Amino acid sequence: MTRAQLIDNSVPRRPSGVVLVLHGGASRTGRPEVSPAQLSVLRMLPVAGRIARAGRGRLAVLRLLNSSRGWDAAHTPVDDVAWAMARVRERLGDLPACLVGHSLGGRAALLAAGEPEVRGVVALNPWLYPDDPRVPVDLAGRRVLFVHGTDDRVAPPERSRLVASRLERRSDVTSVEYVEVPGGRHAMLRHGAAFERAAADFAVDTLLGGSELRPAALRAPRRRPRR
Repeated sequence: MTRAQLIDNSVPRRPSGVVLVLHGGASRTGRPEVSPAQLSVLRMLPVAGRIARAGRGRLAVLRLLNSSRGWDAAHTPVDDVAWAMARVRERLGDLPACLVGHSLGGRAALLAAGEPEVRGVVALNPWLYPDDPRVPVDLAGRRVLFVHGTDDRVAPPERSRLVASRLERRSDVTSVEYVEVPGGRHAMLRHGAAFERAAADFAVDTLLGGSELRPAALRAPRRRPRR
């Protein structure tokens, strides 16, 4: 198995927070390694770029390349996130962090939310199991945002709605929000800007306390955060 890698998207000299961007991608027979050129990795570039621009030089944005494709039960993407957060601590110190993941990366973000620096999680078209919210992850003080395209045929939106609904009932979660992207598909190519804006808005709001990127078109479908 190859080692995971961290790639700088934007790392200012004195950041106020860290955003770790997580890719998806199913396993491939005979090709377990992650390539920087695979589509599931490339589709996170505009997401990372949007977050970096919204952070206005105050957020460090890094992309994680997993140690292997898919979800290996012996060493999962959650393990790679833990490794990445340890490297970030060594390099930048104990900064508040937000995890932003797509597909299996969205699942990894939710299940890795117990890392001590994490303040928020964005799950973009997350591929989930219905019982994922029952996993004993410490979500105290965390905010969670789901963004799911209504036409996703790879990761069923019904599952993310179910997980979001169950998370809302947990007493340890600060808030849970759900955004539907009408017509959005799994690859986030159609209406990609909606996914990017939602992720950037949430990351900036969570880590810096405010954002100018709240699009009216996305405010309406959001569930009201639980206080």
